[in-house]
Amino acid sequence: MPVPFTREWNRVAGVAVDGHKLTINPAEFFFRYNNPSWLLCEWDKVTAELLTATETDAVTIEQMVLDFVKANGRTTDDPAEVLHAAHSVYAHMFRAEHLDNPELDFATPKTLVMLRELGTLMALNRVELDGTISNASPAWMLCATARVVYDLDEHEAHVLDELYHGTWFNESRRRESILAHAALGGRLVHGCQGAPNMSGGCVVPFGTDIDRFRKELSQMRGPWIERSLAGLDN
Repeated sequence: MPVPFTREWNRVAGVAVDGHKLTINPAEFFFRYNNPSWLLCEWDKVTAELLTATETDAVTIEQMVLDFVKANGRTTDDPAEVLHAAHSVYAHMFRAEHLDNPELDFATPKTLVMLRELGTLMALNRVELDGTISNASPAWMLCATARVVYDLDEHEAHVLDELYHGTWFNESRRRESILAHAALGGRLVHGCQGAPNMSGGCVVPFGTDIDRFRKELSQMRGPWIERSLAGLDN
């Protein structure tokens, strides 16, 4: 990885961190790993052509991103490529300059690290167009996993969930999120519905059946959170 990951990721089954080296054992890490392929766009091209894009009354940023992904997306079966692309996305989204924003005075450098690292690993999860969850790991249930990796208590985990779920995203940051996630071939969809409930989220393709996705997630949420929290006993 471009920067060392938090060493305590070693508490999560299937993850080994040694400085810049991040190793994942899919058989141990994933709850479900049925489609190890992902859609990516080159981050440098996203940076040059999308991040400065301006919405008009004729074309929304969502349409711009959809057209961009259709024109520039490529499929990879190399998870290392996905992790590198995701790290670029989340290093951009959760960058240090946000700490100077009075609206985010509860965010800390540690908050940014947590969101970058969790988002990076979350990118290996996958949802199909029909809404089926094909890949899922503890990084999906990011706040439960944060308790294990970063020694958060339950209250701190809920604060992180609130930040991830909604507080971070005013309109300008929502726009930035949509544009940046083109590099991961889709858009970020929160697993939570009306309120943060530690269901995390996933980057899904445009056009995904969200109703089916949410229905399946609601059935699996409890067991997956319990498995994500298992590291607290270690």
